[in-house]
Order: sequence, then structure tokens, then C-alpha cells
Amino acid sequence: MIDAAVKNRIMQVLGVLCLIFFVMALRSCSGERQQKLAREKEMSGRMDAEEKINKANQEKVSLEEKLKAKEKELEEERSALEATKKALSQEQLINQSLKEELQKVTKLKDALEEDLKDALVSGRVPKPKSTSK
Repeated sequence: MIDAAVKNRIMQVLGVLCLIFFVMALRSCSGERQQKLAREKEMSGRMDAEEKINKANQEKVSLEEKLKAKEKELEEERSALEATKKALSQEQLINQSLKEELQKVTKLKDALEEDLKDALVSGRVPKPKSTSK
């Protein structure tokens, strides 16, 4: 009987130990599964972040190229504006010179008209005045 009681006791202890090991194995598998899910979630997040960074870098490069093109276009517009300003300045100087010349011609015309009126009134032809430019 002692042998049977000891055998039963050993069997009970072994059964309890098997149950404990079984529960520990289940917990270990559950913990490993949770870690695997967390790792997959983290990897997915990293991949999404990397894709966003790549997209942002591509957009940055594209915007930099557009900026360089706009800066070049702006510089061309500035040089065209400068050329236009120079041409306008030259035209203004020419216009001013022409106005002065027109004023001189108008004064001469007025003087000639006065001389012609005087000549018509007096009946004689005056001597032409020398004009200097």
C-alpha cells in the first residue's frame, strides 16, 4: 500500500507539475505572440514613416527644382527690366533733346513771323538774321 500511495502521490505531484508547465508554456506562447504583434506593428509604423520621409524628400527635390527655375525666370525678368529702364532713360533723353530743339525752332519761327509782319507793315524786306545752333 505504501508503494501504491507513494505512486499516487508521485503521480499527483507529476500531474500538478505537468499542469504548471503546461500553463507556463501557454503563457510563454501568448507573450511571444504579443511581442510578435508589437514588433510587426512597430515595423509597419517604421515603414509608413520611411515612405512618408521618401515622399517628402521627393517633394522637396521637386520644389527645389521649381524654385531654381523661378529664380532663373526672375533673374531674366530683372535683366529685361533693366534693359527696358535703360532704353526708357535713353528715350527720355532723346525726347528732352527734341523738346529743346522744338522750342528753339518755335522761337525762330516766332521771330521770323514777327520779322515778316514788320516787313509787310513797313513794305521792305529785312536782312536775314544769322542763326546758330
